[in-house]
Amino acid sequence: QVQLVESGGGLVQTGGSLRLSCAASGRTFSNYVMGWFRQAPGKERELVASISQSGDRTYYTNGLKGRFTISRDNTKNTGFLQMNSLKPEDTAVYYCAARTIITSSYDYWGQGTQVTVSS
Repeated sequence: QVQLVESGGGLVQTGGSLRLSCAASGRTFSNYVMGWFRQAPGKERELVASISQSGDRTYYTNGLKGRFTISRDNTKNTGFLQMNSLKPEDTAVYYCAARTIITSSYDYWGQGTQVTVSS
C-alpha cells in the first residue's frame, strides 16, 4: 500500500503560479510511476502529467507542457507539480496517484487538493 497526501492548492489569480506536493508513505515511493490528475466540475477526470520511477521520463497531456512541470524527489518520498501561467480553465481538484510499471491503471490515490484560478 502507498498512501498519498496532496498539498499546495488554493486560490490564485490568472497568470499566477502554484506548486502542488504529493507526500507518499508506505511502500518504497521510487518503485512507482507517479501521475497528477485533475477533475473540473461536470467533467471527467483527466491525466495532467506523469513521471517515471527515477524521474528521467515525463509525459504531459496536450497543451500543458511548458506551463506545468512534474518532478519528484525520491529521497523525500515527494512528488511535485509546478503550475505556471494559470488560467481559469485550470480550476479543478488535483489528485496525485501512483502505479507500478506492470499495471496500466493507477492503484493509489490521494484525497485531492482544490485549485481555483480567478479571472
